[in-house]
Amino acid sequence: MPFIPKIEKITQDTALSHFFLMFGYKLYSFYFPLYLVAKSFSIAQVGYTNFLIYLPIAVFAPLAGFLNHKINPAILSAVGILGYGIHAIGMIVFPNLPVFYLFQIVLGISAALFFVSSRAILMGSKLENYDRAFGWFYSANSYAAAIAPAVGALFIWKFGFLGVFALSFVIQIINSIFCFSRLRKHTGQLADDIKIKQSIQNYSSAFSGIKEKNTIGFVFISFLVLILAGFNNTFFVLFLKDLDWSQNQILIFNSLFYLVFIPLSFGIIKQLARSKSAINISWGSQIAGVFSALLGILAAIVNFYSVFLLMLGTFIGSLITDSGRSGLLSLKLKKYPEESAAIDTIFSPLATAAGAIIGGFVILPLGYPLVFILLGLLIFTSGTLGFLFRSKIKGLKNQAI
Repeated sequence: MPFIPKIEKITQDTALSHFFLMFGYKLYSFYFPLYLVAKSFSIAQVGYTNFLIYLPIAVFAPLAGFLNHKINPAILSAVGILGYGIHAIGMIVFPNLPVFYLFQIVLGISAALFFVSSRAILMGSKLENYDRAFGWFYSANSYAAAIAPAVGALFIWKFGFLGVFALSFVIQIINSIFCFSRLRKHTGQLADDIKIKQSIQNYSSAFSGIKEKNTIGFVFISFLVLILAGFNNTFFVLFLKDLDWSQNQILIFNSLFYLVFIPLSFGIIKQLARSKSAINISWGSQIAGVFSALLGILAAIVNFYSVFLLMLGTFIGSLITDSGRSGLLSLKLKKYPEESAAIDTIFSPLATAAGAIIGGFVILPLGYPLVFILLGLLIFTSGTLGFLFRSKIKGLKNQAI
């Protein structure tokens, strides 16, 4: 059995575009909360900044889904990548706070274009296993995170944030060309030029499919896991700083974390292909919930190694849950890949934005440990209920047979 799981060409090209996109973005995004705090942003403003990135993704995703009917999704993905480059340049030239916030909205719209189009490409392709394909797609973000922060730190040290923003811009330009050239020949048939009325009907049918009792609960469970991810994406670096970690410790932690995760991800992707999507969502959320709660419980005594292991467990659970959700929607809504991609994209930023904005309000009164505990317990409980529901449905089917 090969060590590296199977990857189909369309999945490979889509995942590579995602890798380069996130590599260029994570050159500076890992340090962005620290950068904002150094610029005298409050905790609430840090949360609000992320909120302004993720909310436009959710708002713009339905339009991006409709555009995928009109325009080759490879073109839309390439345009979205260019938007990330514009954001990087904007962080150099913005003259005041309103313009700064405007560039966050631009980034959100660009992300909607890229992620809706990329998901539509995968959902609209004939793949052997959708959970495995999305496992590769989501893991690409982690592979970029293993390298990009170290490269970004070097550029920040040598050239300041101006240098790292400029490097990010160049990478996004090259990636946009790569994405367009590699994917356009394989995705032209996905643009079917339907009318907006038909697209609205498709959304109605898709939402009806999601509201089925064997689907909506699992989507909700994955939504809770995404809220935890949104909280961690925004505030985890500040949590480490609150533990009196130095910037070098944080950098070493981040790089080592993702380097260790890379070989683990291969085994996770293989496992994703062996289980049903609902099962992946259930046990992935249980893993994420347990490790998040443990991080909160042990926050007063954790060290580098214990934080490493606890966050690794949380991250693995999140990857399993996210891949299961996208796989579930791909199968349940396979007649509507563009709408399914838009809906899947809506869930992610809405939950992430919620995690960012909620964290901005509750960290000061509750503290990081209690937030980790409460979110972890909520997620573990929901995942357990999902597993029991799945087992009950399976038992009823067996009785009927």
